[in-house]
Amino acid sequence: MDDRRRVKVSKYLSRHLRHQPERIGLTLDEGGWVEIDTLIAAAAAHGFPFTREELDHVVATNDKRRFAVEGTRIRASQGHSVDVDLGLPPAVPPPYLYHGTVAPSLDGIRAEGLRPMNRHDVHLSPDRETATRVGARRGRPVVLAVDAGAMHRDGHVFHVSANGVWLTKSVPPRYLRFPEKH
Repeated sequence: MDDRRRVKVSKYLSRHLRHQPERIGLTLDEGGWVEIDTLIAAAAAHGFPFTREELDHVVATNDKRRFAVEGTRIRASQGHSVDVDLGLPPAVPPPYLYHGTVAPSLDGIRAEGLRPMNRHDVHLSPDRETATRVGARRGRPVVLAVDAGAMHRDGHVFHVSANGVWLTKSVPPRYLRFPEKH
């Protein structure tokens, strides 16, 4: 499978397992799972055929481990805009987590903190390098440090997804550390 095809299949899976399952006639269960055979058949019926081997390759080689396979089922690991319960237990975060963004977003973040926008949770990275890559998807990255230890002590709940992304409902501005040059 060439890189272009792998990216197309991955984006297709993300769109339909995280945001628009109904667009191809899928119904995710409460945990976000769908039968792989059902997904493959729905994709083919809607003009985007792919094989089980292609799906397995995308799942295995995705550097962000965006998808989880359990037996005959698949789901997105996080990032849903549709209502799902990933069943992740609360977790104690490390002292600091990181969030990658871009400079034009900083004024809003300073005023309102980090909000989930069209997702269920704010996504935080365990290290600056990952947050830099996340921020770079939308331009020149700016990495914010999140005082996750203080948030946890103050009663904020954290979860960690199967692929290591930390999730929380919001991050109030007082827990954010902005780089000096921005």
